[in-house]
Amino acid sequence: MPCGTMLGMAPITRRGLNRALLHRQGLLTPWTCSPATAIDRLIGLQAQSPSAPYFGLWSRLESFEPAQLARLLETRKAVRATMMRGTLHLFTAADYLRVRPVLQPMLTGFVRGLRYGKDIERLDQDKLLDAGRRLLTEQPLSAADLGAALASYFPGTASDSLAMAVRMMVPAVQPTPRGVWGRGGKATFTTAAAWLGTDPGAAGSPDELVRRYLKAFGPATVADVQNWSGLRGLREVVDRMRPSLRSLRDEDGRELVDVPRGPLPDPDTPAPVRLIAEYDNLTLSHADRSRVIADEHRAATATANGVIPGMVLVDGMVAGTWKLTKTTVTLRELSPWTPAQRAEVEALAHRALEFAAPGEHHHVVG
Repeated sequence: MPCGTMLGMAPITRRGLNRALLHRQGLLTPWTCSPATAIDRLIGLQAQSPSAPYFGLWSRLESFEPAQLARLLETRKAVRATMMRGTLHLFTAADYLRVRPVLQPMLTGFVRGLRYGKDIERLDQDKLLDAGRRLLTEQPLSAADLGAALASYFPGTASDSLAMAVRMMVPAVQPTPRGVWGRGGKATFTTAAAWLGTDPGAAGSPDELVRRYLKAFGPATVADVQNWSGLRGLREVVDRMRPSLRSLRDEDGRELVDVPRGPLPDPDTPAPVRLIAEYDNLTLSHADRSRVIADEHRAATATANGVIPGMVLVDGMVAGTWKLTKTTVTLRELSPWTPAQRAEVEALAHRALEFAAPGEHHHVVG
């Protein structure tokens, strides 16, 4: 398809955008690739919950066992770190080293928004970052312990802001056993150099990150890319990339950009029931999320502390939530399910329980 704005073509419908997103996320037809390949294809997995990346891969891969991801973490081929939007994500180590520098302007800007951001800016930045690197290199530290240690160097500055500033501006990762299936462990941080043997390189252009986003989440608006990444000023980047992108428009007439051969499945392609992990980027990576979750359902699942529950997809759209507690899955309808749809959801919930607690007596309620 030629590049440029398609003024004469029919707009891509919301349902068409839904099927494109599901296809690119491995949620129409499961992928047969390795977990590491899937993580790179998705540009990381949300990891605020230690179990979320495991269920994120379980929902997308034809065959996946928790031990596969646990091994990647234990052998340091995958890491948990602060990335897009200043939130925890799981990346392959190689991709973390590539992507972190591109996100650094956003992470540095995040510090200015802290409650005591102005106090942080008044400090000697080199001294602060040197102290943070030294402390995190000596031993992994929790955010509270890091803040307390930094406060001895910078008295009078809030310890939590000091710790957050270092975590945002110094490339740091969460070492194992945190995030390893079945093990648990305190959330601590150490430097990327200490854990991976090298620091991320110099920041490159965001062009490739934008292109990868479109492959995984497109077609999308510039606002969508910015919402996912946390970066700002991407209009100029997209304009520069126009010769290598295609342009579409949605039902509201907004421009969407995409990679030239980004798949656009038939909007009537059947979408199987899926259980999506807590915090899954499927529901967080667009400014306009109506392609996968209705605004009223977003409001119904919002919590004061920002917890994003596991979501139930029915016909490609969020139609409920699910929560796993030991050997029980609790289901909640957001829109009515037919008896056949409920049977599919409950069968998948039992599969999730078998994945999480094999051989146990399982319960599905709600």
